[in-house]
Amino acid sequence: QVQLVESGGGLVQAGGSLTLSCAASGNIFSINRMGWYRQGPGKQRELVADITRGGSINYADFVKGRFTISRDNAKNTVYLQMNSLKPEDTSVYYCNIVMVPPWGGTREYWGQGTQITVSS
Repeated sequence: QVQLVESGGGLVQAGGSLTLSCAASGNIFSINRMGWYRQGPGKQRELVADITRGGSINYADFVKGRFTISRDNAKNTVYLQMNSLKPEDTSVYYCNIVMVPPWGGTREYWGQGTQITVSS
């Protein structure tokens, strides 16, 4: 089994900053992609940012220039530094990883979600 433990969520004023972290543990194989998604009330889950093992990064347009994703492969941990937060960033943020097991295929896992609330 694989466990993803997220931390760093909370309440912040508009313009403030928060850093999320997500540590993967358990039966870990090669983690290809690590990322963050978010889901607001009544909305679909959407990609915020992801990063491959080799360091290729993809950001959603609505966070470009404000959020920074990074990862520590030795610690199986992914981070999301969020600056200049806006009320519309209020959502539950989910960690996501995609692993490549030795027997082929891919395995995807999700964290439990952490609430980010940005007050105006």
